[in-house]
Amino acid sequence: MYVCSCFGITEAQVKQHAEGGARTPRQLASACKAGTDCGSCVRRIQALLGRGACPRHEQGEPALSALPEAA
Repeated sequence: MYVCSCFGITEAQVKQHAEGGARTPRQLASACKAGTDCGSCVRRIQALLGRGACPRHEQGEPALSALPEAA
């Protein structure tokens, strides 16, 4: 099944790139361009990579509510 129609990237190819070390949508984009044209596949790519809808928060960055307010 196609994940990225713009570049013809399949679910199997995404999984192969993940096995090869791609852990984020940006790393996958560097490997095969998936997600770099219209962007409609980015959420599916995140799900396939196990990142969910909020990858930065899951990688250890603080949620917006946890950031200090400017003085």
